[in-house]
Amino acid sequence: MGLFRQIPEVDPRSAAEKLTNGAVALDVREHDEWGAGRIAGALHIPMGELVLRQAELPRDRSIVAVCRSGNRSAVVTEALVRGGYEAENLAGGMQAWKAAGLPMEPPGGYVA
Repeated sequence: MGLFRQIPEVDPRSAAEKLTNGAVALDVREHDEWGAGRIAGALHIPMGELVLRQAELPRDRSIVAVCRSGNRSAVVTEALVRGGYEAENLAGGMQAWKAAGLPMEPPGGYVA
């Protein structure tokens, strides 16, 4: 096995379908980014708080990790998969979600 593993990723439209079918969006951005615009119903745990708040993560549902561009959430996804969670990274992050025209909360939200 090489040093680098393939991190499971999902495109925005497929992620939206997964969320509709019970997956959980885990938004790991900072508080100001979260306040600007987010996926409705997402669980907000900033990356720096994840270890302390790990008990909040569901073990019985798949997780779609989300950040602004997909970089931080890729790191989180890799850690979650290693920890036995079923997790995928939102490819392109909230920037790709917004570019795909998918809904954000609050209405008119933006990607900070």
